[in-house]
Order: sequence, then structure tokens, then C-alpha cells
Amino acid sequence: MFTGIVTDIGTVESVEGGASLRRLRIACGYDPATIAIGASIACAGCCLTAIAVGGEKGASWFEVEAAAETLRLTHVGTWQAGTRVNLERALKIGDELGGHLVTGHVDALVEIVSRDEVTPSDANWGATARFTLRAPKPLHRFIATKGSVTLDGVSLTVNTVEDDLFSVLLIPHTLAVTTFGGRQAGEKVHLEIDMMARYAARLAETAALAERQGTA
Repeated sequence: MFTGIVTDIGTVESVEGGASLRRLRIACGYDPATIAIGASIACAGCCLTAIAVGGEKGASWFEVEAAAETLRLTHVGTWQAGTRVNLERALKIGDELGGHLVTGHVDALVEIVSRDEVTPSDANWGATARFTLRAPKPLHRFIATKGSVTLDGVSLTVNTVEDDLFSVLLIPHTLAVTTFGGRQAGEKVHLEIDMMARYAARLAETAALAERQGTA
């Protein structure tokens, strides 16, 4: 379980394997002594298992494996040496829940339709950026204005929704500490919908079905 608050940007150092299984080494700034073999790490919002760890604090690395299903549903298969990815360690009991509850199970790849720079008139420390994205039709009903979404592992608040298009606004800090600083229109990112929206929709569906069947 994660919160969608990115704690490091990792860099892919090496990729091995083929279409059915790949092994990736990701450099990071975490203390390797705190990463247990088998630990879950969200890599661009995709929950992956650490299978090897090395280096030293501030210059460490961990390795993960991505199987066929992960390669099919995410953009992990496009990663190569030099690719930068948002990282988050698994939530611990007692940690501050700064974002929202995130599972690290990617629902879909969504396209960035546009990126618009927004410069506040009363600020001189950097511009915010509004991203408009297109969600797949089966999933767009789970996205609501002022609700939460996870994009490439980043917990964000939905600003607007219009049919299958939705927008999010990123402050200068978020642009600086995540890979969204370099994201542009036409690129695709991982989408995980809010689990609360998923369960609420399921409860509504089963309640409606039970009513139709006369068992409510």
C-alpha cells in the first residue's frame, strides 16, 4: 500500500530479458540497509518487488522483475537505461498519509492530451502546469471533480472532468520532485483510479441489481 507521495526519482541503470520477463536495475537515493528483499516499491506507480539490493545510502540500487502482464498493461516495457521513474516506498503503520490510499496496481495507460503552463501573477518561483488527460471509456466514470487519481505514482486532485477528459494542476514543487517536470503532450502515464470510487461504484451496481431482482 502507498500514498502517492513520491520520495525519490530513480534512474534505470540496466534492462535485461525479453517480452515475457524483464529484470531492471534502478538507481536511487534510498538507504539499501532499509530495503528488504521482497519489499514492495512503487515505480512510476507500478508496485514491483525488490529482488536484489546494493550500493550505499545516497548511491544505492535495487532490482525488480516485470512479467508479461505488467509489460502489457504498463509502460515499464519501454524503460531503458537512463529512464527516470517516480519512486515511493511502501506505507508503514504510523506514517503520515499525505496523499490517498494507493495500491500500486495500474488500471490503464492514459494519454496526456495537453500541457499548459500557468504562471501565477503573484509568484516568481516557477509556474504551475495544467495537464489534460484522456481516460479509457470503461474507467472515466470513476474520475470525479475534486476526487483523487494516481498518475505515474503521484497522488493528484482532479480539477475538471468533461466526458473522458480530465485535468490536474501541478504546483512547481511537484513538477520539481517528480518526472512530471519533463512530461509533454502525447506521452502516456500510468493511471490508478481511487479505490474508494471503485468500491462505491461496485456497491451501487450490486444494490441496483438486487433491487431489479427483488432481493434488496
